Amino acid sequence: MSALLAMIHRDLLLVMRRKSEVLTALFFFVVVTSLFPLGIGADAALLRKIAPGVIWVAALLSTLLGLQRMFAADYADGALEQIALSPQPMVLLVTGKIIAHWIVCGLPLVILAPIIGIQFDLGANSLYVLMATLLLGTPVLSLLGSIGAALTLGVRGGSVLMSLLILPLYIPVLIFGAGAVYAQSVGLETSGHFSLLGALLILALAFVPWVSTAAVKIAIE
Repeated sequence: MSALLAMIHRDLLLVMRRKSEVLTALFFFVVVTSLFPLGIGADAALLRKIAPGVIWVAALLSTLLGLQRMFAADYADGALEQIALSPQPMVLLVTGKIIAHWIVCGLPLVILAPIIGIQFDLGANSLYVLMATLLLGTPVLSLLGSIGAALTLGVRGGSVLMSLLILPLYIPVLIFGAGAVYAQSVGLETSGHFSLLGALLILALAFVPWVSTAAVKIAIE
C-alpha cells in the first residue's frame, strides 16, 4: 500500500510541474459543453434533453486528452524501466499511475459537473445523478484508457491509434452514464444504470491493472 501511495504522490507532483496540460483538458471540457447552450439558444426543453449526452461525451474526450501522458513521459526518460525493476509488485505501481490520472483528469470533471449542468437547465436531482454517474464512470474511463496508453507506448502516431483502440470500449460507459441522467430528467428509474456502471467499475478494477501492466512490460521489452 505504501508503494501505491508513493506512486500516486510522485505522479501528482509531476503533474503540478506541468499544470498547463491539466488545464488544457479542463478548459476543453468547459468550452465544449458551453458552446451547445450558446449555439442552440434558450430552448430549455431541448437543452435538458441533450445535456446528458453532451456532458458525457465532453467528459470522455477530456479524459482521452490526458491518457497519452500516463506512461509516455516515464517511458521516454527511462523511469518506466526503473519502475519495472522495483522490488514492489509492478501492478501496484501501474494502479497508482491510473489513480493519479483519475485524480487529475476525472475528479475535476465531477466537481465541475453541477456548474455545467446549470447551463443546460438541469434540476437539482438530475445534477446529483450526473455527479454520481461521473464519479462511477470516470474511473472506468481512466482504467480502460490505461490499456490503450500502455499498448501504444513508443508507437509513432500513438495518440491516434490509442483513440481507435479505446473509444469503442468507452461506449457502454457513455450509454449507461448519459442514460441515467436522462432517465432522471424524465422521471424514470435510474437504479439499473447505476448497477451496470458499478459492475463495469468492479470488472475494470479487477482485470484492467493486470492487463495494463502486461502491456507496459511488453513495451519495455
